[in-house]
Amino acid sequence: MSRIRILLVASFVVLALAVAGAVQASTQSTGKLVGTTGPGFTITLTKGGKAVKTLTAGKYMITVNDKSSSHNFHLLGPGVNKTTSVPFLRETVQKGTYTYRCDIHFASGMIGHFKVK
Repeated sequence: MSRIRILLVASFVVLALAVAGAVQASTQSTGKLVGTTGPGFTITLTKGGKAVKTLTAGKYMITVNDKSSSHNFHLLGPGVNKTTSVPFLRETVQKGTYTYRCDIHFASGMIGHFKVK
């Protein structure tokens, strides 16, 4: 193989690896969030064990733990309207204000809010 051909093949391999890395990075989550309802009349959204008040815009993997069959976890905000019929959600959150609640008991205090900057 000539030197030019070797350089072309090496350049192609480097370019392919760079593109693959960029694609993988664009599909990864910004962070992991945990939503929990019940077993009593409580609802929370946490990141790293701390209550979520603000987030940076991006993709998040949300794991929801419904600890009571009488509650659900409903996330509402710009471009998002999901309930716990799907226990693991990957959502991209944009700038704005979001609400998470139990649809049946939000008037009883099972509701929370956070902002995305």
